Amino acid sequence: MTLQPWEQPPAGQAAVAVERIAQSLPRIASDRCILRGPYMEDFNVFAELVTSDRGRYVSGPLTREGAWDDFIQLTASWILRGCGLWTGEHQDDKRVLGFVLLGHETGDPEPELGFLFSEEAEGEGYAFEASEKARNNAWNALSFETLVSYIDPDNARAIALAKRLGAEKDAGAMHDGCEIWRYARPEYEL
Repeated sequence: MTLQPWEQPPAGQAAVAVERIAQSLPRIASDRCILRGPYMEDFNVFAELVTSDRGRYVSGPLTREGAWDDFIQLTASWILRGCGLWTGEHQDDKRVLGFVLLGHETGDPEPELGFLFSEEAEGEGYAFEASEKARNNAWNALSFETLVSYIDPDNARAIALAKRLGAEKDAGAMHDGCEIWRYARPEYEL
């Protein structure tokens, strides 16, 4: 596959700057995977997911150009909002398993916990491990007041994951054709 000019990895001082920025983003480890900031090299996996039939659950399938626009928006969110797209990477072999989002995208009424994993990673518990860590980060490190997942009603796997993470369907609430699955903010006693 030929990469478009905007997909080319940075070189020289730009590569140094990218590495500095990436190292400043939170890295969170679960038992088997690491959540880390996205790199340019992760885009191919992201694009494969959102341009495929799996992309129907994230406002797609998208074109490769649409995937790029989505990828850079979700990545830029780190700078503007202090949260964004994480790449879920296997701890042992470093392969990209999928992506987890803590974000507040254009038009969304509330911050979102989003998850998109490869078919290869499905059913292995990686999405749960990574999403649980991201959810906890939203409450503990970022002090979010609310957190939801916007899920296509036909996406049974995402609904099952949201339930396993403790979300409950916000009865009757919809956003852009998606059900709203709400995570209860934990109560802490001092």
